[in-house]
Amino acid sequence: MSHPRRPPEALYFVSAFGRDEARILEAIEALAEFLGAVTFRSEWLPFDYTDYYLEEFGAPLRRAFFFFDLRPQEDLVEVKHRAYEVEKAFSHQGRRTVNLDPGYLLLPRVVLSTFKDFAHRIYLGRGVFAEVTLLFREGSFRPLPWTYPDYAAPETLELFNRQRGLYKRRLKTLQPSETSS
Repeated sequence: MSHPRRPPEALYFVSAFGRDEARILEAIEALAEFLGAVTFRSEWLPFDYTDYYLEEFGAPLRRAFFFFDLRPQEDLVEVKHRAYEVEKAFSHQGRRTVNLDPGYLLLPRVVLSTFKDFAHRIYLGRGVFAEVTLLFREGSFRPLPWTYPDYAAPETLELFNRQRGLYKRRLKTLQPSETSS
């Protein structure tokens, strides 16, 4: 029989894009009031994998990943709602100027949060769904059939593999009482 136990804390991140890097940084700073300080920011890359956001945001779009400290996995619902509130606060004339997509990394997977339901997503509560988008197999994160193309890109996989290594080392430094109860 299995028994309930506390899972390890997750490494939270936010994928952030928009047209104005300074505006994105301001939005991340606002979100950091809840999430804590940014521990790592990826390089800025063009976000041109889809035309889905073109009407709302225009072009060109720039994107970076921002990583934060460890948090309980169950915080994902609240983190998604906080990101949504920051997006609304940074909107102009009813249109977002920044897109903030939170998720978290664990040793075996990368999980995204969304307000959109789909067959492969699990409902968490308060309108938030979770999606496993990358699995760690054979020494690397691997995309799944539904993984967004930007998350399946080699540079994104490399970024998450590097962050996984740092996360693994961080877990080893925690006291046993901090990783399970």
